[in-house]
Amino acid sequence: MNIEIKNICKKDYKKAIQFAIKGMHFDWYLDSKFFLNAYGRYFWYLEMNRATQIFAAYAEDRLVGILLAEFKDEPRKYSSFWQKLYVKLVDVIQKLFFKGGAGLYDAVNKELFAKYRETHTPDGEIIFLAADPDAKIKGIGTLLLNELSAIEKGKTVYLYTDNACTYQFYEHRGFERVGEKDVELDLGNKKVPLTCLLYSRVL
Repeated sequence: MNIEIKNICKKDYKKAIQFAIKGMHFDWYLDSKFFLNAYGRYFWYLEMNRATQIFAAYAEDRLVGILLAEFKDEPRKYSSFWQKLYVKLVDVIQKLFFKGGAGLYDAVNKELFAKYRETHTPDGEIIFLAADPDAKIKGIGTLLLNELSAIEKGKTVYLYTDNACTYQFYEHRGFERVGEKDVELDLGNKKVPLTCLLYSRVL
């Protein structure tokens, strides 16, 4: 099947949010469908408004994959005042009620990045890469990564992930694990053990 790489259509934002929810296992942390979708929307708005590179993979006009990346000294591709406001409101709620969850996760990632920066000077970050978990098409993630590599060739990128995600994908494509740390997220009604991971590669 022919895969076309192009800009994401606005009508497909909801589908991209579902890619994030399923691919990053947000349902491990949130039981409520309402809060699950609200957090997925928060994640999507946060990353879309940071991205300087946006690639969407389409198969016969069906969105089957998405890659967002942020590189130094490049303009952002997209900006929305209302989406940024939504992100800020959710940030406040997380700091007030979920310090042992998202706050701890972010703190651990910052710690890993600080150690990484002692020996590396990255040019950018892959902030979101996902393929449609329901599509029976192989190679979507690789195709998106190759598209990024063609444009940003020679640049050093890093990315955050954890053992709840398919981190093996990156290891099989030349990414080096440059940081890891075990953490237990306290989500109030349950505790979730995770290993936070940091990867890096020259494109």
